[in-house]
Amino acid sequence: MTKEKILAAYEELAESYNHLIDHKPHNAYYDRPNTLELLPDVRGKNILDAACGPGKYAEILISKGASVTGTDFSPRMIQYAKKRNPNHGDFFVHDLTQPLHMLKDQSYDIVLCALAMHYIADWNPTISEFHRILKSGGLLVLSIEHPFFEYLFFKSEKYFEIEPVHCTWNGFGKPTEVHSFRRPLDQCLIPLTDNGFYIDKLVEPKPLPEFRNHDPKHYEELNRFPAFMCIRAVKK
Repeated sequence: MTKEKILAAYEELAESYNHLIDHKPHNAYYDRPNTLELLPDVRGKNILDAACGPGKYAEILISKGASVTGTDFSPRMIQYAKKRNPNHGDFFVHDLTQPLHMLKDQSYDIVLCALAMHYIADWNPTISEFHRILKSGGLLVLSIEHPFFEYLFFKSEKYFEIEPVHCTWNGFGKPTEVHSFRRPLDQCLIPLTDNGFYIDKLVEPKPLPEFRNHDPKHYEELNRFPAFMCIRAVKK
């Protein structure tokens, strides 16, 4: 049931999400710059943009010379990703809890998955598939909601459990209830190390100065305590 609710929310959000993604502060001046900083020169690289949303990351990576495959759970998001990247990239609907059977072993240099893993209860099958399709030494770059932030935000009393949570998003026009899964820090790291990766870098990001111009309240908050976490892992 949670999966259906997640899909329904993103189908509803897709139009406004696509409209706002270029300059929405948490995306444009917090998540994206810090996540992109973990990538090497992508020119000539084959990249899977897993949970690509409306294709903003793909747009940036393609402009830098990468070949990008984008997948997303939401058909409407894929429509916007294709519209944003006409004649570039390969975009298709896919549920990351299911095998990426359409992608060959060791065919990608980089897998990027931004702000999506918290919609998956069991990370192990997904991380295992990322490992399978990456070349030896390939990079997996994730941005996720910070587990300490989530624990406080959702007022959890079960830190060590993986538990379903939900909240209302008000930043995309109509208030929308969004469901996800909160997890402890070790369950953000162990699925990586158990499935053939070593963790190369972990970043608790701070917002860019531009963030302040759009949302001074959250700019000050994010400089005191992180809401996201960025991880670069390398295939052994």
